Amino acid sequence: MSRWTRLFTGPLLVQRYLAADQLSHSELTRVDEFAEEYRNRLTNISWFMRCLNEYLAREANQEDGCKDRFWEGRFKSQALLDEAALLTCMAYVDLNPLRAEMSETPEGSDYTSIQERIENLAGSETRKQPITLMPFRSQGQNPAKALPYILHDYLELVDWSGRAVRSDKKSSIRSDIPPILSRLEIDSNEWLKTMRWNNRFYRAVGRLEAMKTFAREMGQQWVQGLFTCSRLFHSVS
Repeated sequence: MSRWTRLFTGPLLVQRYLAADQLSHSELTRVDEFAEEYRNRLTNISWFMRCLNEYLAREANQEDGCKDRFWEGRFKSQALLDEAALLTCMAYVDLNPLRAEMSETPEGSDYTSIQERIENLAGSETRKQPITLMPFRSQGQNPAKALPYILHDYLELVDWSGRAVRSDKKSSIRSDIPPILSRLEIDSNEWLKTMRWNNRFYRAVGRLEAMKTFAREMGQQWVQGLFTCSRLFHSVS
């Protein structure tokens, strides 16, 4: 109780309890309920992000002399159910600086993994991948310890996606669609829509069958994104 009230004032009943006031049996029962609720919140990442969000918002707003929410939402977390979902998320994150107009090329996108991989390629005669990042698949690489794609294909895919997203026109898409798209049977038009991400997915991303399995395991008949995944990731025959 005392730990929680370091962050929040708490209701009057909690304040009276901490001040050692005499409380009735029913009031003490309610205090126990508050304590259990606070224990759950102190171990809940959603509440952690809420508190962090509020602190950063106050600091930033004080510096800027304004009043508003610092982030549009707390955070989002989706389960990546298969290789296609992993690829989608990786490219989306690596293209964030481009969409925010903070850089013009993937190699110019600071603090991204793709920039580190490109810099490592340019500065290494042996073309080894960064030891701080999980490597892409290569000859002799242990499949269990590598991303299931070829680095060259991934670089080509991100570059192609970045050009298409910035132009935002289908007519600007080059005809040499990266091999990895056809190999994973990903629809190119749906891929471009997904590079904007928005609210296309909520709790999970993956092929249709993986999404249905995820829903069953969660005790649900439906999860957001089923239709999108059915169009984006074609079923593997």
